[in-house]
Amino acid sequence: MTRADRFAPASCPRLVVKIGSALLVDPDGSVRRDWLAGVVADIAARHRSGQRVIVVSSGAIALGARRLGLPHGGRACLEDAQAAAATGQIALSQLWAELLAGEGLTAAQMLLTLDDLEDRRRYLNASATVARLLALGVVPVVNENDTVATEEIRFGDNDRLAARVAQAAEAGGVILLSDVDGLYTANPGSDPEAQLIDEVTTLDDSIMAMADGGSASGMGSGGMRAKLQAARIAHAAGAHLAIVGGRREHPLAAFDADGRGTIFPASGGSGARKAWLAGRLTAHGRILIDAGATHALAGGASLLAAGATAIEGGFSRGDVIDIVGPEGRAVARGLTEYDASEAKLIAGRRSAELATILGYAPRSALVHRDHMVLL
Repeated sequence: MTRADRFAPASCPRLVVKIGSALLVDPDGSVRRDWLAGVVADIAARHRSGQRVIVVSSGAIALGARRLGLPHGGRACLEDAQAAAATGQIALSQLWAELLAGEGLTAAQMLLTLDDLEDRRRYLNASATVARLLALGVVPVVNENDTVATEEIRFGDNDRLAARVAQAAEAGGVILLSDVDGLYTANPGSDPEAQLIDEVTTLDDSIMAMADGGSASGMGSGGMRAKLQAARIAHAAGAHLAIVGGRREHPLAAFDADGRGTIFPASGGSGARKAWLAGRLTAHGRILIDAGATHALAGGASLLAAGATAIEGGFSRGDVIDIVGPEGRAVARGLTEYDASEAKLIAGRRSAELATILGYAPRSALVHRDHMVLL
């Protein structure tokens, strides 16, 4: 199996393809229609081979900014971005519908907010909608609903959105078409010695340190760090991820032919609920733990009150919280068995003491291993 074969129809029945703003829209705000028609032809070829493709498409803000005459690509302020998105989303959806129809395919628009995929019930609703559309042979075209998103409740980039959509769709692969053709050992724009990394099997701190947080074009909102975070989210669901250069004509077909890009192969995912937990971008609070508890969690144990050193946030029982090790890094995420006020009372205390402190028979753990995922 070649590197690109992981994303081929035979081994990947469902695929998410994300397209960045700089690929779809020129700096003057005009659509790169001929290039996009080539992408649509690639998608149609995969569809005829039995693969179902979900598109995550950027470009609404850039298109809307041109129509409204807004400065800085519509990103001068949140209000401009929301207005540009409201205007540009119509043009973007019409464009996709027209080009897909030319290949005999039907497009469906899905606009999602962060809460749509962070809230478990809404996540399941979105998952069911995607599944039904794919069963009907429709191509869902997904974008963040920037018209209502704010800085506090938004993905902020379509790379992580694509990975979350892959989780909801139970997709086997994610291809991020970008204005860069993969992860390099250094910034290729400033370091002529930078080398393209073909494959990354472990997303450790050394890999994350290679990422540049900015968008190369200045038109998008992501960057290499967002793409690496997307790879982590995809891995939790057992989905492979590839960063592929999109400047070429027919970029999906070109990737099939030469496999150029950076591949992040998944070794296997968590169950559906744990994958959803691992992919979340927000948490209601934090439980700080000691080194002994960190080691126990790595071995598959639940988090007991004795291992907690501090409680942060105003969470309620059943909320998603981060579990933070002594080095200050989140080592796990889970659903808490206690309200924050109760957790503060029992943090650091032995199990035999809990009934006296709480006044009732305690639950077995602060966070049970069945409702926890390691990060």
